[in-house]
Order: sequence, then structure tokens, then C-alpha cells
Amino acid sequence: MATTTTADGGEVKRDTYSVWAFPPEELKPRLKKLMDGLRSEFGGPEFEPHVTVVGAIKLTEKEARDMFHKACEGLKPYAATVEKVATGTFFYQCVFLLLHPTPEVVEASAHSCAHFGLKSSSPYMPHLSLLYGELTDAEKKAAQEKAYALDESIGSLNFQISRLALYKTETEDRTCKSWEKVDEFQLKP
Repeated sequence: MATTTTADGGEVKRDTYSVWAFPPEELKPRLKKLMDGLRSEFGGPEFEPHVTVVGAIKLTEKEARDMFHKACEGLKPYAATVEKVATGTFFYQCVFLLLHPTPEVVEASAHSCAHFGLKSSSPYMPHLSLLYGELTDAEKKAAQEKAYALDESIGSLNFQISRLALYKTETEDRTCKSWEKVDEFQLKP
């Protein structure tokens, strides 16, 4: 959390916020079961299944809420398709469902990032994390194989995204216990 001093000497509290897209409610138990199964063997914190639309950005709560609402108003529900279970190179992208970067998926992030004033230097990689952690390459490979063993059709999952949420996500907190939902928006067709 950072603070900035205002002209009158008061302090403005800035926290780290992210915008998440939620898979449909009926898919949550399936994803949670898969995530729990991986965590039971490989450790790591518990977190809500989500697709990050806007990555961590420091804002006041009012700025974050305003930008979130403006971004959501211009979005319609969109489809997401899983390409495969993949592994990444850092804690928050350890084992994840890699999504096809369809125009709708990429545009939802670009549109939202623009409302938050974010310009990314790297291309958007849409994904739904299954496991956070610092694992060796061999452990990641084992976790990837276990994901398929726990849910063999997970690599060809399709779902509709129609809910976005604004989360306070202090990235220093690797337990994810301080992470909290601040706002939610139902996208209208």
C-alpha cells in the first residue's frame, strides 16, 4: 500500500487493484476441485478461479471503482476457450489454463486496460491460474500431468464470461489471504 500526500497535507491511500473475469458459477465447483487437487500435492495458496483482465495497478479505491465501472459498461459477455494446461515461469503463473487469444478475449483486456490507463509492453496472455507456487520444472510438469489426470477434458473447456470483478490484490501477499473483492459487474448482452 502506498500513500500520497494531498495539497492540504492529507494522505491518499493507494492499494493494488486487478480486474478479474469470472467463469460461470456452475463451472466453479469443477475448477475448485481441480485447484484443490493440485494444491493438496504441490502446496500453494487458495484463490478464486479467475482470468485476469487488468493486472495489478496502484490506485485509490474511488479511482479503481470509477475506472472499473466505465470499463465494464463498454463490454458484452464473451466466450473463452481453453487451449491447454500450461506452466509458466513465475509464482502467479505456475500452472494455468491457457486460453485462446481470440479477438473477444484480447479486446476485453485491451478495452479494460485502456480505461485504467495501462499500456502493456508484452502481449496479453489470457489464462486461468490453477496453482500458484515456486515449483521446479519437474514439479510443474508433474502438476500439469496431474491436472489432466484429475479432469481429462479440462484442456478443451469452453465457457462464457459475463461477470467481472474488481479485486484488491496486494501482490506481496503470496498467501492471497488479504485479497478481497471490492466490486462486481454483470456484463449485459
